[in-house]
Amino acid sequence: MAKENPKAHDPLKDIVALCKRRGFVFPGSEIYGGLSNTYDYGPYGVEVLKNLKDAWWQAFVRDRDDIVGLDSSIMLHPRVWEASGHVGNFNDPLVDCTACKARVRADQYVEEFLGPEMVTEDLEALQKLFHAKHAELQCPTCGKKGTFTEPRQFNLMFQTRMGSVSGTDQQVYLRPETAQGIFINFKNISDSCRVKVPFGVAQIGKSFRNEIIARQFVFRTREFEQMEMEFFCKPGTQKEWFEYWVEFCMHWLEEIGLKRENLRVRSHSADELSFYSDNTVDIEYKFPFGWGEIWGIASRTNYDLTQHADFSKKNLTWHDPETNEKYLPYVVEPALGLNRLLLAVLCDAFAIEHAGSKEERRILQFAPAIAPVKVGIFPLQKKDGLLELAQDLYQDLRRNFLCELDSSGSIGKRYFRQDECGTPLCITVDYESKDDQCVTVRHRDSTRQERVAIADLKDYISKALAGGA
Repeated sequence: MAKENPKAHDPLKDIVALCKRRGFVFPGSEIYGGLSNTYDYGPYGVEVLKNLKDAWWQAFVRDRDDIVGLDSSIMLHPRVWEASGHVGNFNDPLVDCTACKARVRADQYVEEFLGPEMVTEDLEALQKLFHAKHAELQCPTCGKKGTFTEPRQFNLMFQTRMGSVSGTDQQVYLRPETAQGIFINFKNISDSCRVKVPFGVAQIGKSFRNEIIARQFVFRTREFEQMEMEFFCKPGTQKEWFEYWVEFCMHWLEEIGLKRENLRVRSHSADELSFYSDNTVDIEYKFPFGWGEIWGIASRTNYDLTQHADFSKKNLTWHDPETNEKYLPYVVEPALGLNRLLLAVLCDAFAIEHAGSKEERRILQFAPAIAPVKVGIFPLQKKDGLLELAQDLYQDLRRNFLCELDSSGSIGKRYFRQDECGTPLCITVDYESKDDQCVTVRHRDSTRQERVAIADLKDYISKALAGGA
């Protein structure tokens, strides 16, 4: 079966359509006309997300003895965000169109319409640029010229109020990252658990950023999920730990099935580095729209612990009982975006095949551990006891594997449905099965088929999912 280059089919458009058709991702609030840049994850989507989270947690927490877990609150004390710098520095420069009320990021508008050589992060310089060119600047939404306001800073954190009585409530923020919940619990964890530096704290959870330009499906959204780890180490050892975690993260991405040729490590230049970072890299994936960051790995020095110690007036110093040394640990942070990882996994697995006919086979070639359904079970017919035999098989196998029973349509159409869902194995119960107690197992990627005894199915499936059959 020949493979066709999926780029000819606008793969992102195809993937978005498949995601809705097969229940991976739905537009948010769709029956009410939608809510800009929000998405709901359907029955298959939540299974893939759970599989990715389980695989990450297994590798970063359960398989190690130097990392523990945490689930911190989404709403933290407002002073947390003052200490971290988010209140003062977590801003984007924006302009509004006075004609159509569209809001645009000033720096991105300059890059797209005036050229990358004109881009500046300095707000005063942006204001002068927009003032000088005001009459010729055209709104990309309504097309009118000379309608932009002066650029101003806009904080990306979502604000809300905590309290039930008017006038006594407190302004709080939905967290823009999970990291600060780890830093403010450093002393709690070091005091209550048997950990010693170097050690890490891992967390999976939702974060919120009021992105003005949210785009490229689930790549950039206002609500997203992070899988983040802060690794606390002795000052002076951060370089070797940084290199270790870059290699570890790259290896893990390949383990879950991403192709090496679609991944790259990009180091931040000196002008990109955060002022507190002594090294940062992005692991990027080659999406249909270009290279995009999925995993940021930063050496954050001891900036965060220093800030929280200063603002809280609490002693966060680590005391090494073996050497009697006291210091604020340095931190290496691998921070992975789960929604971006899902999109990378979908793009990497998506393929279109055809055999010279008009009929195309769309397929998601997930690694078995990531696939939402492991086994599809089909009775050849609904009559003559075949449906009942398939139902018995389904009830038996579902105790060990996530299975789906499908008796609707032709076998070929059922195969294609499961191919689009990424199901690695499909089992057909036919008339011979009643006599020989065997079934036909069909492999997703190769479409190879073979007869397997029902009594041997569990072992066969286990080996096949592990790559041994």
